[in-house]
Amino acid sequence: MKEPKIRKIVTTVEEIRYEGFSDLEKPIRRVAVSAVIHNPFAGKYQEDLSELTEIGEWLGDYLSKEAVKVLGPGKVNSYGKGAIIGLAGELEHGAAILHPKLGSPMREAIGGGKAIIPSAKKAGAAGTALDVPLHYKDAAFVRTHYDAMEVRIADAPKYDEIVVSLAFTDGGRPHPRIGGLQVSEIKGEDGLR
Repeated sequence: MKEPKIRKIVTTVEEIRYEGFSDLEKPIRRVAVSAVIHNPFAGKYQEDLSELTEIGEWLGDYLSKEAVKVLGPGKVNSYGKGAIIGLAGELEHGAAILHPKLGSPMREAIGGGKAIIPSAKKAGAAGTALDVPLHYKDAAFVRTHYDAMEVRIADAPKYDEIVVSLAFTDGGRPHPRIGGLQVSEIKGEDGLR
């Protein structure tokens, strides 16, 4: 694993207590841990993106462990990942970080996760917002956990940076009532149901 050059780490924590004109029986906590990193390939075309893949593996481990410190061991219900690539980079730089190796250490840090980790990536200037998609960690078709968490850092990404964000929750959406597969019904065999 290759440690990236990190300008800063930003942790955003939300505790939802009231939603839809009603108190929640139990508050839902959501956390996004974001790293603002230097993009080693900003401003140039690079065929071999393995350096970014190694950075993704390191970030998957580090950022996930930081999130577990906030939510607590064994508390993660949902997860998602995303990247905002500064304007001297390209979308493939975010893909190289998010997809090949980031998921395994992320799952290990939270103690499991059979479902695919939903992701989003976009290019943008400092202050660009990204909605990091979320769904249940062991079964992608659990509708109660389809959600997103917005990440925005006022001074990032700069043109030669990438913001990498991992988001986690300890519950689903507030007051879910659209039916479908429930957490109590999942088999957890294939990551879907």
